[in-house]
Amino acid sequence: MKKRNTSELSPKRASKAPEQEGPFTIGMDLGDKTSQCCTLDKHGEVVRECGVATTKKAMLRTFGAMKHCRIAIEVGTHSPWVSRLLKSLGYEVIVANARQVKLISESSRKDDRLDAQTLARLARVDPQLLRPIQHRSEKAQGHLMLIRVRAALVETRSSLVNTARGLAKATGERLVQCDTDQLRVARMEGLPAELREALEPLLQQVESLTEEIHESDRKIEQIARTEYPETTLLQQVSGVGTLIALTFVLTVEDRERFQKSRDVGCYVGLRPKRSDSGQRQPQLRITKEGDIYLRKMLVQGAHYILGHRGPDTDLKRWGLKLAERGGRNAKKRAIVAVARKLAILLHRLWVRGEVYEPLRNQAAKQSRSQVAA
Repeated sequence: MKKRNTSELSPKRASKAPEQEGPFTIGMDLGDKTSQCCTLDKHGEVVRECGVATTKKAMLRTFGAMKHCRIAIEVGTHSPWVSRLLKSLGYEVIVANARQVKLISESSRKDDRLDAQTLARLARVDPQLLRPIQHRSEKAQGHLMLIRVRAALVETRSSLVNTARGLAKATGERLVQCDTDQLRVARMEGLPAELREALEPLLQQVESLTEEIHESDRKIEQIARTEYPETTLLQQVSGVGTLIALTFVLTVEDRERFQKSRDVGCYVGLRPKRSDSGQRQPQLRITKEGDIYLRKMLVQGAHYILGHRGPDTDLKRWGLKLAERGGRNAKKRAIVAVARKLAILLHRLWVRGEVYEPLRNQAAKQSRSQVAA
């Protein structure tokens, strides 16, 4: 039995070929090797279904000569460069967060062809139904890649150090207690010769990774200083260094994309989920939507702010009050709340270009009390 080629138009649809009639809406389900496309006419009829290789050459060949229209693609690994390529060709591109669309993510008939058709139908009716997202520019993505590479190096180094410490403990010995970047082959003095010989390759790799991480830090410092001077405003906050500031600026990229600074907390997935119904308002966990790495950086900054090393600030006092409310998870909830407040504060400083006042609220209270007295 001959398999039907979905890229061939039936006689009934031949008169509605994309080159002859418009406006059209295209839904494209991006795959690692092949992407499935579905084209709808202005009446919502399917006029073409085809596959296209997920390469720049194939995309240019397929869409370079077509009449410009609206294209909805699903967010994924390939969506940044595909969206930039299609926009450069003159198309209106909608990057859909399909994981937020239950019609796609929880469909019982899910496959690439139907996903592409659903994307096209939703984009034709109302693009906001697709929960569209905004990809960063190629320049920002390139700089952010350096930060992600550094994170991968740090994670690999931590894994090697943990392996070395675990192997040493299995023999009744222990490696010297020190920071990860201070662990070197020379630190194995006092260990048995056989153990030193076995662990030496691991610690050599740790030393090499430490040098690579330090080189990455120098590059990140230079990029922040020369390309993104606004990171200086963000570093006024204790616990926010060059790495957190640059990650925040590159991930958000456009400071005007939010109407209110409070929206940043939702953007990084640090707001609680909502499932209100009538008088029922259950307390749920945070959404954990948005960029995972930026959220991790903000949480690290919150740990420093609430820690003993963090200086006295309004944000620290507010977080400590939350932690004092008791309960097993009070400290964890306080960390998340401070991380959300930190994101809002960083965006406010970035937008307004203000000088950060760590105890602004406290000074205002004292001033009011003096006036009242």
